[in-house]
Amino acid sequence: MPDLKSIPDDTKWQLAAKLAALLPALYESAYRGVVGEKYDEIEQEIWMGLSHMVSTIVRDLALPARTASEIAESIRVVLTIWFGPDYKSESLEVSKDGTVVLIRRCPFLDTSHTFVGEGSRTFQKCMALILSTVPLLNKNYSARFVRTMCTGDRQCEIKIFEVKKALADEGKKK
Repeated sequence: MPDLKSIPDDTKWQLAAKLAALLPALYESAYRGVVGEKYDEIEQEIWMGLSHMVSTIVRDLALPARTASEIAESIRVVLTIWFGPDYKSESLEVSKDGTVVLIRRCPFLDTSHTFVGEGSRTFQKCMALILSTVPLLNKNYSARFVRTMCTGDRQCEIKIFEVKKALADEGKKK
């Protein structure tokens, strides 16, 4: 009789990550027709709520979130835990106060294409999660999506930046 201990941890992790990536697509498939356009608003609230879990995991794992680079890396760690090793991303520090996260493979998007037939709605989920998470980790920072695979770009690019510095730079341009 097989037991849980006989299954390698890596296998359990990959199976759990596949389930995590699949659930949003299955919920959308099952409920969008019943709830209608209100579904997007409800789902966005759920993903904004998940940002609190990201924040809790970052705190519980004592991951750093003092700079844009640290925030990016901490979010990448949590999303890799959630979506598994098939989640491929990297972060590039572009300045002391800014980092760009490049996402090259997203199992979450892959399952959306498979079960819902499109990825454009995936962006709303991701955007709600990231834009809510960054200031929870450090109130001095925000994020902006530059490119997204959900809308047809080759990769996602998310800029994480210090809000005060961005406002000061914007003021200098005027």
